Amino acid sequence: MAGSKEIRGKIKSVQNTRKITKAMEMVAASKMRKAQERMRQARPYAERIRRLAGHLSHATASEYRHPFMQESERVERVGLIVVTTDKGLCGALNTNILRATLNEMKRWEQDGVKEIQVVAIGNKGLGFMQRIGAKVVAERTHLGDTPHLDVLIGPTKVLLDAFEAGELDRVSIAYTRFINTMKQEPVIEQLLPLSGERLDVPEHNWDYIYEPEAEVVVDELLRRYIEALVYQAVAENMASEQSARMVAMKAASDNATNVIKELQLVYNKSRQAAITKELAEIVGGAAAVS
Repeated sequence: MAGSKEIRGKIKSVQNTRKITKAMEMVAASKMRKAQERMRQARPYAERIRRLAGHLSHATASEYRHPFMQESERVERVGLIVVTTDKGLCGALNTNILRATLNEMKRWEQDGVKEIQVVAIGNKGLGFMQRIGAKVVAERTHLGDTPHLDVLIGPTKVLLDAFEAGELDRVSIAYTRFINTMKQEPVIEQLLPLSGERLDVPEHNWDYIYEPEAEVVVDELLRRYIEALVYQAVAENMASEQSARMVAMKAASDNATNVIKELQLVYNKSRQAAITKELAEIVGGAAAVS
């Protein structure tokens, strides 16, 4: 059995660790509320512009068909935006989305995809893609606690321009969708090409009058639509990150409390054994004297 001094040292170490995890839990809880509010505020805009883009894809009398709506006969080149966190200590959040992304990439390769271009948003995803040898064409890390659209446009534009130029046949995004505080879901969605069926828009004939002209309006609208989806994905991922970190740190604090109780029990047993030994020695010495 370890000595009393060693056990006291272990108890002190675990207590210090518990203070850290408890503080991180409280910080994550505070950031989680702000992240959730930011995510909920972005959802109505994303939903409305998604609906408008879906209606636009059904416009039969439109004099202009944007490249974002044109599907390729064969999918051989795919662009993928991977959204992860910059920091760890958030449970299996990054592991789940990166595992799902890797499985999807393998499935694409089995279906005949010859090239996959990756845009990494978040340090964890960037490091993973570099380790597996993926072709990373753009990256963005150190986003902080608040997503800003202006810093997300640059990396996203790399894939949008490649798709518009015909260098890519499909663009998808992988992120973690926030369900509730205890549940976050890894999601891989197709961004381009756009189709009304994929956007869950009923089959109707939609005709529009464009001012000043269709090309300017549609191009601006669809780019704003894609940017809104990327921003929403990053906001969802940040809310998921803070929720997962809060839960992970709470579990760590609870485990530390249990470890302290177990060590305290071992310490008490060790101390009691030492006291019993000393008493036995005293009694034995007294008996020998008498």
